Order: sequence, then C-alpha cells, then structure tokens
Amino acid sequence: MVARNYRSPRSRSELDLVGWDGETLCFIEVKTRTTRAVQPAEAAVDPDKQKDLAGVAREFLRKVRGNPPYRFDIVSVYLEPGAEPDITLFRDAFAG
Repeated sequence: MVARNYRSPRSRSELDLVGWDGETLCFIEVKTRTTRAVQPAEAAVDPDKQKDLAGVAREFLRKVRGNPPYRFDIVSVYLEPGAEPDITLFRDAFAG
C-alpha cells in the first residue's frame, strides 16, 4: 500500500487504498456493511461514484513516475453480528 484515504480538493470522493499488485497500480474502494438485507456492498459503487473515483485516480497518477497500468478494485466487507467477517475482492471491478 502506498496511500490510504487519498483526497483531492477537486472531488468529493477519496481513494480508500492505493497499492501495487506487481506492476499494476490498484485503486481500491472498500465498502463495509453490517447486513446483507438491502443491497450488496459493492453495488454502492454506482456510475457516479466510479466517475468520481476515476477523477481522483487520474490526479494521483499525475504524481506517479512513468505510465503504469492501473485498475479499480472493490472490497466488500460484511461484519454481521455473530458471524466471521466476510471479505470479497472484486478485481478490475470497473473501467476508469
């Protein structure tokens, strides 16, 4: 991981995590829920949120040397009472 909670003054969104997976720079959005009753956690990353995240990522990429490949991942975390945490990684979840 190279950054956590990265913010831009030009966007309302933030990048929860930024890290390298080999040569690929990963922008990771983490969604945590205590129940599955409403909708999947990853569904909260709708097209508007994706657009905001892509804008912040472009700003972050301006500070990185070279032109590395990158992707957007989503991690859903369920912390339901009485159950073990359930964590799922959605690699390359959307295009930037």
